[in-house]
Amino acid sequence: MLDDYLKHVKEREKLGIPPQPLKDCQVQEICELLKSGVTEDKLNWLLELLINRVPPGVDEAAKVKAQFLYEVATSKVNVKGLSVEKAVQLLGTMVGGYNVVYLYELLLDNKLAEFSASQFSNIILVYEYFDKIVKLMSENNRYAESIVQSWSNAEWFTNKAPLPEIIEGKVYKVDGEVNTDDLSPASEAWSRPDIPLHALSMGVKRFPGGIDTIKKFRAEGHKVIFVSDVLGTGSSRKSATNSLLWHIGEDIPYVPNKRNKGIALAGLIAPIFFNTFEDSGGLPIMCDVTKLNTGDIIKINTKEGKIYNEKNELIAAFELKPKTLKDEYRAGGRLNLIIGRQLTNKARKILGLDESDVFCKIDNPKPKKGQGYTLAQKIIGRACSVEGVLPGTSCEPKMTTVGSQDTTGPMTVDELKELACLRFQTGMFMQSFCHTAAYPKKTDVDMHRNLPKFIISRGGVVLKPGDGIIHSWLNRLLLPDTVGTGGDSHTRFPIGISFPAGSGLVAFAGALGFMPLDVPESVLVKFKGNIKEGITLRDLVNAIPYVAIKKGLLTVEKKNKKNVFNGRIIEIEGLENLTVEQAYELSNSSAERSAAGATISLSKESIVEYIKSNVALMKEMINEGYQDSDTLKRRIDECEAWLDNPEVLRRDSSAEYSEVLEIDLNDIDEPILACPNDPDDVKKLSEVAGTKIDEVFIGSCMTNIGHFRAAGKIFENESYIKDTKVWLCPPTKMDAKVLKEEGFFNIYTKVGARIEIPGCSLCMGNQARVAPNTTVISTSTRNFDNRLGDNTKVYLGSAELCAITAVEGKLPDVKKYFEIMTTKVLPHNKQIYKYLEFHKMDGFKLDYA
Repeated sequence: MLDDYLKHVKEREKLGIPPQPLKDCQVQEICELLKSGVTEDKLNWLLELLINRVPPGVDEAAKVKAQFLYEVATSKVNVKGLSVEKAVQLLGTMVGGYNVVYLYELLLDNKLAEFSASQFSNIILVYEYFDKIVKLMSENNRYAESIVQSWSNAEWFTNKAPLPEIIEGKVYKVDGEVNTDDLSPASEAWSRPDIPLHALSMGVKRFPGGIDTIKKFRAEGHKVIFVSDVLGTGSSRKSATNSLLWHIGEDIPYVPNKRNKGIALAGLIAPIFFNTFEDSGGLPIMCDVTKLNTGDIIKINTKEGKIYNEKNELIAAFELKPKTLKDEYRAGGRLNLIIGRQLTNKARKILGLDESDVFCKIDNPKPKKGQGYTLAQKIIGRACSVEGVLPGTSCEPKMTTVGSQDTTGPMTVDELKELACLRFQTGMFMQSFCHTAAYPKKTDVDMHRNLPKFIISRGGVVLKPGDGIIHSWLNRLLLPDTVGTGGDSHTRFPIGISFPAGSGLVAFAGALGFMPLDVPESVLVKFKGNIKEGITLRDLVNAIPYVAIKKGLLTVEKKNKKNVFNGRIIEIEGLENLTVEQAYELSNSSAERSAAGATISLSKESIVEYIKSNVALMKEMINEGYQDSDTLKRRIDECEAWLDNPEVLRRDSSAEYSEVLEIDLNDIDEPILACPNDPDDVKKLSEVAGTKIDEVFIGSCMTNIGHFRAAGKIFENESYIKDTKVWLCPPTKMDAKVLKEEGFFNIYTKVGARIEIPGCSLCMGNQARVAPNTTVISTSTRNFDNRLGDNTKVYLGSAELCAITAVEGKLPDVKKYFEIMTTKVLPHNKQIYKYLEFHKMDGFKLDYA
């Protein structure tokens, strides 16, 4: 083991990164060697490994370490250089989980109780052991009483260094926009759980050489401050935060291969990235960055909210938001603060004390006389057991549904272990394998084999590789008018509301059943009029930024960018008769607007039919052995209870919005598509018609079965398409089965389309990719540089426009588009846009590949 590990250490040294944390089998061997006795030099090395290279929490390696330290503490095992007191102290560094069991046992040992109590006082992940310690206190155990007293005084918090009033550092700036794919490339998704290794890919295409410059600045003794005009747009990848913090942050004692306390400045920071950065113990600040340049020495005055250059000239001002940001930084992250603050409040309640004044006080806004609530504010309010909440409210809504996908799942597992989670407290936690099913690497195959056991053992529901896209499934497990989250930025519920998050916050929501939220403002998007024939929902999606640009509420330019949607909730009205499947196409697109979340007002009839269909699907999942079956049964019971008395929340007429954007459907008279390479850069088809297209992709979470039927009708009776490569990827295996049965797969193959197994396919670009230097039109979610392929130009449009483009070999003119739509699609509308209603499908089964 030691020889193999030394080889691994040397391999990593060549890359300039530390070795991976130890596995349980390696820790077991280290413990055995320490028990048997080794030479002095080897002893010190083994102790160093045991102390600093074992993951904390409920990792299996931590379990081995905790048991070994307990044996040393109780003198069952003697190890040179590891005293009884040291063993107890090291138990206290293990965050929570397996170590808590042993520290509690040591509280009952008169010789070691005092040592144990001093360690317990700094641990906040104690869960059910809080009640056990309170019981011990009631039995006059003075050490238990000292722990509760320490918790009540928030010593776990006050023992940490506060946010410095003055922070000096050297700037590394990237002009323009830095999205999460720049910080954590999708093509390197396989390495995300290995933070130092994955961090080597940061910026390789967007700012090559950046890592070396940052390293140089650090070697000079500077704290490096990362700066960009727009930061963190795109996916909800904690890996992006992990990579950035790895290069600009500080090591976390006793937690291998993770860092915090990095500082990022930007004119605009996308909400998911902002949350993930603060959750991770970083300091995100939005301010004017136009006077900052790479190499500048700056001084940040966190008390005054001002930034000075080396000449002590004021170059920017800011306000630390949220108000709790200083406390979050001190606690090691927002999640630590929330858990610890709750522990302190519980301890003070037990002791009959008022709320602690150690933490920043939050004054939530109150409604004005006659002020009502928006739909989002009512949904969040219900999750907080109140009528509604206003923007600026700091709250902790119940998380009814939480989703995890495979490129973030292993990181979520690591976070769950650090949170010492042994059972999910959210009602539904679902894990998918949609990003890696088609072309799995060896690491992916291992994950497909091992990750399900971990999730199911905690009460989660696990899909199978090839089942399809996380969102297409997760939406089928929802309860109306509830709140949830997911480890993918397109977790945007079509009923209720979701606030997508990085893997850390997803783990938190799953483990504790709630999530911290500073309620954003809302923008009302109000459609009026009637949709013209031949205009698709994707055109309405692109009409939102199109109209916003016309009204001066959104700019494509990144410098001093305007974006009325950034960090706000988009609330959509005027399309109440859409099906829920159709509604998701609109709520989903709020991710590309950098919105915090989205709601869409739908008819009760649409939602009732959808829930009935979902109940049938979940019952069939149980029949086919999907686990955890008890979790599925509970969700079925909740859905059926709702169906017994279906109520749908509506906004108050007196609700207030930060902006109201009206869109007249009568004005949308031709397709609208996003142009290379920015989902905000939308244009009408007539402006880009005639552009030659090399590849076409129809797939992603923006599609449903109707889109594939429409494409099939357009391809029907066409000859083999030679000049344009066509990719098709149904979102779920249920869609694929029905399309096969209806004969569409035969049509696809006759035109030479490549059919992928259900999943994400090209959308994320982490496995299959289009050819380099090509021009593409896609139904996928995003078209950032290099996402679908290297140096590609990517348009985003409807499935119908994509199919017509494939046949034509170029973006068609408006006349040709409507000619094909009128002859091939519109006459078959009822058959094409009929969605999967499982409760009406005789003999519906899930037992197919």
